[in-house]
Amino acid sequence: MTAKLVTVFGGSGFVGRHLVRALARQGWRVRVAVRRPDLAGHLQPLGIVGQIQPVQANLRYRASGEHAMAGADAVVNLVGIMAESGRQTFGAVQAVGARTIADAAAKAGISNVVQMSAIGADKDSASDYAASKGYGEEAVLKAVPSAVVLRPSVIFGPEDTFFNRFAAMARMSPALPLIGGGATRFQPVYADDVAAAVVAVLAGKAQPGTIYELGGPEVSSFRQLLEYILKETGRTRFPVNLPFWSARWLASVLQILPGSLLTVDQVNLLEQDNVVSDAAKAEGRTLEALGITPTAYESVVPSYLYRFREHGQFEKPHSA
Repeated sequence: MTAKLVTVFGGSGFVGRHLVRALARQGWRVRVAVRRPDLAGHLQPLGIVGQIQPVQANLRYRASGEHAMAGADAVVNLVGIMAESGRQTFGAVQAVGARTIADAAAKAGISNVVQMSAIGADKDSASDYAASKGYGEEAVLKAVPSAVVLRPSVIFGPEDTFFNRFAAMARMSPALPLIGGGATRFQPVYADDVAAAVVAVLAGKAQPGTIYELGGPEVSSFRQLLEYILKETGRTRFPVNLPFWSARWLASVLQILPGSLLTVDQVNLLEQDNVVSDAAKAEGRTLEALGITPTAYESVVPSYLYRFREHGQFEKPHSA
C-alpha cells in the first residue's frame, strides 16, 4: 500500500465497487465519499485492513465535500443518476454537484481529478440527463483545467441496469419495446475496463484537460442487444416497434409510477447513437489510447444473465 490517497465520490455504486477494487489492487488508499457510509461496508473487504474508508459527504453541503477530500492526492467523481427523484435532480447532482467537487479540489490544490460523464453529454441536448452531464464537464474543466473527463457508452457488468433490466422485463412481459424501431446504436463497455481507465488516468497515462470516450469492441443496435438478451435467457418474446413520439407518451405515464422502467428523458436519449465518435478515435481519446483492450460483452454477460433463464444456469440458451 502506497502513501497516495484518492477520494472517490459515489464509490458505493455499480461502477464504484469495480473502481474501488481496482484502486486497492494498485495500492491506493481509498476514501469513499457517500451519503450513507453505513451502507458502504461491502467495499472494505475489497482491500486490506484500513485501506478502504467510507466517509460521509453530501454534495448539497460544500463543507462535507471539502472534508472528504482533505489530504487527498486525487479525486474521482462518479456521482450520477439515471432518473430524478425529489431533490435528486439532474441539475443538482450532475451539474451543480460536479462543480462543487471540482471547486473543492481546486481550493485544496488537487490537480489529479477524474470526472465520470457519459457519451452524448451536451449542454444543448434535448435530454436533461445529457445536458446536465455537459454542464458538469464544463464546470470541472473550468475549475481544474488538468482534470480528465471520461465518457463511457452503456456500461455492463453483474450489477448493470441495462442487460439486467431488459432480461427482467423479458421474464415478465410477452413483448419488448423497440423504441425508435431499435435502430439506436450502442457500444457496451465493461465496468472493469472503465475502472481500469480511471486507474490509468490517475497514474498519469492520460492527456490532462482531455475528454476520453470509452466503448467496447463492438457496436450493436438496440434491436441486436435485445435479441442477444432473449437468446441468452432462453426467452421468446415479441418485439413491438414504438416510434419515438409513441414511446414518449408511454414514458410520460410510466414515469409517474414508483420504480419506473422508462422516462421521457430516457426516450430522448435514445434518439442519438451512443458510440465512440470518429474524432475521439482519430485523436487517441479512447480506451485503447489508455493501454486498455476493451472486453466484449458476449464474454461477460452470460455469467450473470443465466439467472433469468426459466430453469436456471444449467438450461442451454436457444435462439430467440
